[in-house]
Amino acid sequence: MCGTDGCLVKCSSAPCATPENDIKDTFTTINLDHGDPIMYEPYWRKIGNKCGITFNGDDSLSYFANGKSLCWFMESKLEEQIKRLHNIVGNAIVDDYYIVVGTGSSQLMQAALYALSPTDQLEPVSVVSATPFYSKSLGHTLKYNAYPEVTDFVRSGLHKWAGDARTFEKSGSYIEFITSPNNPDGVIREPVVNGDQGKLIYDLAYYWPQYTAITIPANHDVMLFTISKCTGHAGSRIGWALVKDKEVARKMTKFMEISTIGVCKEAQLRAAKILKVVSDSCLDPKMENFFEYSRSLMTNRWQRLRQVVMASDFFVLQKYPLQYCLFTKDFCEAHPAFAWLICKGGEEEDCQKLLKEHKIHTRSGRRFGSDLRTVRVSMLSRDEDFNIFLERLMAIRGPTN
Repeated sequence: MCGTDGCLVKCSSAPCATPENDIKDTFTTINLDHGDPIMYEPYWRKIGNKCGITFNGDDSLSYFANGKSLCWFMESKLEEQIKRLHNIVGNAIVDDYYIVVGTGSSQLMQAALYALSPTDQLEPVSVVSATPFYSKSLGHTLKYNAYPEVTDFVRSGLHKWAGDARTFEKSGSYIEFITSPNNPDGVIREPVVNGDQGKLIYDLAYYWPQYTAITIPANHDVMLFTISKCTGHAGSRIGWALVKDKEVARKMTKFMEISTIGVCKEAQLRAAKILKVVSDSCLDPKMENFFEYSRSLMTNRWQRLRQVVMASDFFVLQKYPLQYCLFTKDFCEAHPAFAWLICKGGEEEDCQKLLKEHKIHTRSGRRFGSDLRTVRVSMLSRDEDFNIFLERLMAIRGPTN
């Protein structure tokens, strides 16, 4: 709403469920292909105007935001809240790191590739990631493998996708993407290629307490995070990189400058307010701790899914070890944002096709460099869709049904 006092921007959410829209048609396909984090809606609906922001008409006129930061378009309030949250959670070192803000972590992936690619080579540098590697889907029809597509989309002469890191044997320089916890299987990852000329990009989008134990503050050279999976605000399109080397951070900032002349200030300030609320919830006993809320939700969903799979004679789930979490001060099992579901059938068993026959839309393991027997299932949907998913999965007893 805009008026004489300014423009009020509030955290929005989808319409509340009502008896009229709460019941899905039994023939409706449940879409668990996308990692759309809408399971967080109830929490943010309860938070209400605690994350409201007012903008005046003369705000955000300048391209520039923070004259003291190497990333000249990053709002100082966002930088402050990013550092504060990492220090509270303990999942990453922020002291002596440069912060580069981007339009989600997808843009930061491209910026990091640009910054880390050698400019004095005759051939593009090889970019690899161990299978199963991150696969992405946009909209309802456009689907692709994220790391290969991000690497080769603009056909840059600087870098080229070279496939599975486990089979990469080419000598010389290379760049390896390491997603940890991994998307799709939730496993904690380490570098795979054993070379002395490699540059590493750590995609830590899911290294938050609701998904996995925080075992150590990450302190890698380049680390990517996003508000999408941290708080669920995927539509705000804010991500950030923690970068150790000043020259790499400068090149990443230059990439942002050339591609989009910075990142939307309104989105940054909204993200800063949201991150502040999350940090406050961890410190204020009068507030519902966001990570405790979301971890409890993920734990409940995984327990119910495992019960269904254990009663099945046809599916297997990835298992995770108990680890001590520095944030919760307790031992816990990982509860990833995605379930890596495996069919027990032969090598030609098409798990995605089988689930589709039962009106469950998932993403085939083939899209992650794996095989047809595996699918990735989003655990981040609304309760209604997740409940229907469990009911339909329970009814499957094999490919002949």
